[in-house]
Amino acid sequence: MLAWMNAEALDKTLAMGDVVYWSRSRQCLWQKGATSGNTQRLVDARLDCDGDTLLLRVHQKGGACHTGRPNCFFYAPHEGEWRLVAEE
Repeated sequence: MLAWMNAEALDKTLAMGDVVYWSRSRQCLWQKGATSGNTQRLVDARLDCDGDTLLLRVHQKGGACHTGRPNCFFYAPHEGEWRLVAEE
């Protein structure tokens, strides 16, 4: 999945080990799975060469996507349209 973090979310994630993100729509921190139970436990964190993108490897409990799917990337281009693809 793709999500936003600010410095406070990153600090909390690194301190707790449970992943915390910044909700742009709600303008507040949110701990992944706090209400759904679909939690993410931090396994590893990497910073890219520009220092502007984080890659988090997590242990995912339940679906990562709000749709319940294991990931948020399930549409692919097909004959000029975006179509749902089978889960791998």
